[in-house]
Amino acid sequence: MTEDGGKPTTTLPEDGRPRLFEAFGVEIEAMIVDTRSLHVLPCCDRLIERVAGAPESEVELGDLAWSNELTLHVLELKTNGPAPALTGLAKRFHQSMKLANRHLAELGGRLMPGAVHPWMDPSRDTVLWPHEYTEVYHTFDRIFGCAGHGWSNLQSTHLNLPFADDGEFGALHAAIRLVLPLIPALSAASPFLDGQRGQALDRRLVAYRGNARKIPSVTGSVVPEPAFTREQYEREILGRIYADLAPHDPEGILRHEWANARGAIARFDRGAIEIRVIDAQECPTADLAIVAAVTSVAEALARGPLSGRDVGADPSTDELAAVLEATTVRAEEALIDAPGLLRTLGLAQTPVPAGRVWRTLLERFPLADPNLEWTAALETILERGCLARRLAEAVGEPVRRDRLREVFARMCECLDGDVLFEDV
Repeated sequence: MTEDGGKPTTTLPEDGRPRLFEAFGVEIEAMIVDTRSLHVLPCCDRLIERVAGAPESEVELGDLAWSNELTLHVLELKTNGPAPALTGLAKRFHQSMKLANRHLAELGGRLMPGAVHPWMDPSRDTVLWPHEYTEVYHTFDRIFGCAGHGWSNLQSTHLNLPFADDGEFGALHAAIRLVLPLIPALSAASPFLDGQRGQALDRRLVAYRGNARKIPSVTGSVVPEPAFTREQYEREILGRIYADLAPHDPEGILRHEWANARGAIARFDRGAIEIRVIDAQECPTADLAIVAAVTSVAEALARGPLSGRDVGADPSTDELAAVLEATTVRAEEALIDAPGLLRTLGLAQTPVPAGRVWRTLLERFPLADPNLEWTAALETILERGCLARRLAEAVGEPVRRDRLREVFARMCECLDGDVLFEDV
């Protein structure tokens, strides 16, 4: 989990907020590593200082912005307010990452993409952001202990989708609940932790799911509970979190929407729902390919051909959480044996691999333009499998540290060239 700590965000006034799918917010986290060793390099503050003149928590760079995260080895790049379209964003993110790399080269570092650092030791390597908002970060650390993989070693791609009123919020939240458990089938990118291959292909989500176990309501089942109005959401979800946090945080430092650690969270302060389960990929084009796929299916569910259903009859949180568990472990090869979800998606109710579910949905609800910049990348993911599977194949067995370093050096080349891992 990486929290924004209530940092100011560029938003529109409430009466000027975009409606459903009229704008998009994308955030991509990348780790900073030593150029030669690829060990984590805690120097985000020095990087931002080179650009902004001081270690600010956020610096605006035209239509994108940079900001810090919980730890000093993570940089977040994000749209500077709502973007009117996803088209062109991959190129802009790539340009901004190249700018970061030019500055990092002077500090002996570079950006390394991916969802986790494959051999970081959080107990040894965690350095919290020491500047603005430290009260928030140290409160998280005091309550949960942030020197762990679920806190200090994770990088994700966040997608913010807007809503303008309660009706749109309810439709969008119901749609995202359904698509969220399927996302790791496309985005799983973290098969290695502590220098070892694990059973799950999305080990970032495994760690994320357990990082707030001291106060279980903070994360819930990762899949959010059904809520169709702001009042219901604040009462049933946020209210429970705040009540459970209160004995540990009597000053109310964490009493904010961003303390909610579900895989999708309502940001009423910015009129958006933020999807947080997408593993950061090897390059911006791959990140945007997955963002576009998720958006396409969410739109079909929120206001398209699948929106006429009775959302009160949507699958339960437990059923959806079981699907998320399966895709977290096996990604596109997970067998989706959830008749309620398959029926709601308009699919045959016999067990089917998650990859085939995505293929079918994207054929039924295709992206607006088949020649968009991420089309080929999405096809590669659907054809070859998620990045985690490609990484695991490249490293092989047994996992050797020198081989891990070779493969993740190739990942750095993917980011530099904005190409998929198999193309390097």
